Amino acid sequence: MPDTALFDPTMLRFGIGQPVPRAEDPTLLRGEGRYTDDISLPGQVWCAMVRSPYAHGTIRRIDTTRARSMPGVLGVFTGADLAAAGYGTMKCTLPLKNADGTPLRNIERPALATDKVRFVGDPIAFVVAESRVEARDAAEAVGLDIEPLPAVTEASAASRPGAPQLYDDIPGNVVLDFAFGDEARLDAAFAAAAHVTSLSIRNNRVVVCAMEPRSAIGEYDGATGRYTLRVGSQGVFGLRAQLARDILGVPPEQLRVLTGNVGGSFGMKAFVYPEYVCVLHAARTLGRPVKWTDDRAGSFLSDQHGRDHEVRAELALDAEGRFLAVRLTAFANMGAYLGAVAPLMGTGNFVKNVQSNYATPLVGVRTRCVVTNTTPVSAYRGAGRPEGNYFMERLIEAAAAETGRDPIDLRLRNHIRPDQMPFQAASGSVYDSGEFTALLERALVAADWHGFAARKAESAARGRLRGRGIGNYLEVTAPPAKEQGGIRFEKDGTVTIVTGTLDYGQGHWTPFAQVLHQALGVPFDRIRLLQGDSDELVAGGGTGGSKSLMASGAAILEASRQVIEKGKVAAAQALECAVSDIAFARGRFSVVGTDRGIDLMDLAAWLRTAKDLPPGVPASLDVRHVFNEAPSAFPNGCHIVEVEIDPETGVTEVVRYVAVNDFGAVVNPLLVAGQTHGGIVQGIGQALLEHVVYDENGQLISGSFTDYALPRAHDVCSFVVESRPVPARTNPLGVKGCGEAGCAGSLPAVMNAVVDALSIYGIRHIDMPATPERVWRAIRAAAASGGELPARTGPAS
Repeated sequence: MPDTALFDPTMLRFGIGQPVPRAEDPTLLRGEGRYTDDISLPGQVWCAMVRSPYAHGTIRRIDTTRARSMPGVLGVFTGADLAAAGYGTMKCTLPLKNADGTPLRNIERPALATDKVRFVGDPIAFVVAESRVEARDAAEAVGLDIEPLPAVTEASAASRPGAPQLYDDIPGNVVLDFAFGDEARLDAAFAAAAHVTSLSIRNNRVVVCAMEPRSAIGEYDGATGRYTLRVGSQGVFGLRAQLARDILGVPPEQLRVLTGNVGGSFGMKAFVYPEYVCVLHAARTLGRPVKWTDDRAGSFLSDQHGRDHEVRAELALDAEGRFLAVRLTAFANMGAYLGAVAPLMGTGNFVKNVQSNYATPLVGVRTRCVVTNTTPVSAYRGAGRPEGNYFMERLIEAAAAETGRDPIDLRLRNHIRPDQMPFQAASGSVYDSGEFTALLERALVAADWHGFAARKAESAARGRLRGRGIGNYLEVTAPPAKEQGGIRFEKDGTVTIVTGTLDYGQGHWTPFAQVLHQALGVPFDRIRLLQGDSDELVAGGGTGGSKSLMASGAAILEASRQVIEKGKVAAAQALECAVSDIAFARGRFSVVGTDRGIDLMDLAAWLRTAKDLPPGVPASLDVRHVFNEAPSAFPNGCHIVEVEIDPETGVTEVVRYVAVNDFGAVVNPLLVAGQTHGGIVQGIGQALLEHVVYDENGQLISGSFTDYALPRAHDVCSFVVESRPVPARTNPLGVKGCGEAGCAGSLPAVMNAVVDALSIYGIRHIDMPATPERVWRAIRAAAASGGELPARTGPAS
């Protein structure tokens, strides 16, 4: 249960619930951040990668002769060199099983391809030289003799008989045939349904496009045999474990991972990449620090992509409009290799999130995870959670249209009620809290739902089609695992929070400091955050799954309680009284019934100089604490969007946006609004603009910002964001997570609005992204099949 004492109505200026600006922003906005590429070490040399120009082919020969003789070149390395060094491989870390109980067919990926290349950009070799330019020039001089093979880029196509095979031991390219749900009961429910809605939905592939391209610097100390990797990551502790255990084959303490500022990740920078192995090997071989920094073109090819699912979604309803069952039958594109968590999104996270906030008694998911000749896919903001909600919300809108029901009433009829909490969902989740109907009703008011008709008429007068859409969502966060929450009182009078989560743009420092400030009364401006040095950590799950505040916040609270208990013993010694007479409140230890006391910070300073302390009295107030674990939480909300479409050009404009959310207890409303805005914009980007396109040979057509569109300021409107919190009952802060929920609400809301606007032509569904061309073609196709384009009633301006 949440600690209600933390949410005091007489809150401190920098305490929990206050809209405190991000403490790190002034440094970053002045250009004083320290990202990996900002670092230059003494004796540093440069690495450049040699990548495959083919999507599929057999490696016949790699000629490094010319490259080795070029100016500044210190070494040219191939997969044979890494194999001789005995490095391990990258692979999926999930213990998933096929429908028949057998384990998934894992893929052991070496850092450099040795037998075949399997996607354009597959690394084959790398060059190390004195300068970046020299390394790149030499990399271009490496000769590649590759025999091209047929390529396949779509998951469904790759699973068909006769499709090109990526691996001899993976027939049909299917690495996992996942099944969830009671098939017999699902079949019976659909057979008995009064109505079944079915949609074919494409969850389009996207490029992550983090603001900062990946970069890494490898070091090796020959005297100690210790590696150091400086790299942008989502958690140094976990990355160290992956590299040390699976790749380098050394004890974790022989590797130090350091991460400074990180310019975005969204899941993409969480795991090991081939380039990290390469710079560490070169550093060990050459005895010098080795640096690699990607450019944007390389990022499009080598950074793990997101999404990419082909889904047949079905919803069964009874005669009263109650949901009987929901079923997804899907192909999930893994790309050429299996990322560490690549199958998760289309399997377990589909299951958990298609349930949403509805009391659907049966959930079924059957997903074939398939390898193709494309860039590997992994977690991307939400990692299956926006997808599950998108499928359910599109089904509900289509079901309402097909049965003549009001879409609002259909949702309300099927909402889980507060008196049903805790709710055992068919997905296996146990919801602890939520008031879904009240939240939806508040969103309708905030969006002026009943005023839509007038706005639609006004749009029509200007020759525009206006549509509105709802994204009523619930997402299941990652369960917080072991997380460090150390508190260290420094000699300079500051206090350091040590955490295993890592800020890659979210702004952790400020909310973590607010929690500590509220719990201990430490002055806000004296709090520091240590997060990016694996040598300082004893645990850490990294950042991902919207769990950071649940995990680190709880760890900080538990550590604070230990500080208080230690402080009472120390204060009793300093104030010469019994421990039982000491009370603590608002940063001060005091003797009950007197005016005698000592501030926390003064007590910490006193302990540093105290002599001959008796047994049992702590030498410091420092605490090195690890929070154990907590269940998942269930952020939820309702997004309501209005769009305008120009039927002559197909251009869609988002013109109104309202989001009412339940993120549980809100520690910092300013940061929550910012996270919501960011998620909404990424959702709008996928819904209307972003799309990865390969040609029939597996060449990436959308390989730059010339061909791949990201949302810009003029593509969005002002957002109305409201909070209607119901605190979680499963963690001491009562928080639910907010980092990825913006996508979960925006994808269905925007696409439902687009379909609503196009429904005048009889268009029932359109896939993301609803680009101008795709919308224009859909309108013309509808007209060609017997419909009529409505005449303009006003100017097109």
